[in-house]
Amino acid sequence: MGKYRTAMIEVRNLSQTFVSPKGSFRALEDVNLSIPDHDFIAIIGRSGAGKSTFLRTLNGLLIPSEGSVVVGATDITQLSKRALQKYRCKVGFIFQQFNLVNRLSVLDNVLHGRLGYLPTWRGLLGLYTEHDYEVARAQLARLDLSTKENARVDSLSGGQMQRVAIARAMAQEPALILADEPAANLDPVLSEEVMRTLRGFNAEQGVTVVINIHALDLALEYAKRIIAFKRGRLVFDGRPAELSDALVDDIYERKEMLA
Repeated sequence: MGKYRTAMIEVRNLSQTFVSPKGSFRALEDVNLSIPDHDFIAIIGRSGAGKSTFLRTLNGLLIPSEGSVVVGATDITQLSKRALQKYRCKVGFIFQQFNLVNRLSVLDNVLHGRLGYLPTWRGLLGLYTEHDYEVARAQLARLDLSTKENARVDSLSGGQMQRVAIARAMAQEPALILADEPAANLDPVLSEEVMRTLRGFNAEQGVTVVINIHALDLALEYAKRIIAFKRGRLVFDGRPAELSDALVDDIYERKEMLA
């Protein structure tokens, strides 16, 4: 794994165990990975393989049972709540279910991406600066949503909602975008549109993008690098061209399923 550029994020000996009354479940097992600036990574694997757990750990939404996530020289797993919030200001997270406020307008939802830059009292009152509005409207224009600025989110199509979620993430002016199945609820045409949009941010603005994705064809077409999880373990890390049919069968456990 030393063939990549200087690391933006270093994941070291990362493990995640969830405990319930029914017992414990090892969601991640001793994961080691470097993520450099400007990379575009697609995470693949079966449901339950550890993809979403890994993504949420990168954002600090989950604290690992073991190991570390080092960003620059800082281990985010050791940060205070306040410092972690500051870190998240530069991490845009795109959720599968959009995570928008349906009763609010498109513009208001995108402005939420600016909350991390405001004092708490201004955020609670919705007192955004002129610059915040400029940033939000620029992202709406980029995603061809300017005419929907004042529309309630619950009046939009699924594809439009996803573009609003992307605009909100980009309004954070992030160094890193994490996307959890951003095309899962969309038809093939809209899925391609979402992937092209994210690749555009990566190519034109140098934003590092890490996507958890179920559609292997989209991962192969758009990602610069693919990583794969199988039962919580990192089992592949390489270029799309290096992912053979035999490896895909192993990652998705196809032979085991047919046995």
